[in-house]
Amino acid sequence: MAEQTAAPAGATWLPSLVTASPQEGFELAVTLARKGVSTTQPDKSILMSLRDTYARDPDSLTAASHVVAVHFQTIAAANNYWRPD
Repeated sequence: MAEQTAAPAGATWLPSLVTASPQEGFELAVTLARKGVSTTQPDKSILMSLRDTYARDPDSLTAASHVVAVHFQTIAAANNYWRPD
């Protein structure tokens, strides 16, 4: 699974976009999207207070899906679309 763990201070939390499978690539894309949200809004109380609003907004959900898709497209390219060598 492409789940990232917390890295020590100064360490790289994302050493590579290379994954073993498309599923791991998709999971990494979701992780990147989530990381983008938490980096943009680091205050968890504000983030959680807004969740109910955007969770019910189809435009927000579509936008979130688009962000994941763009990340997945980048990861797929980095993995040569998981083609055999």
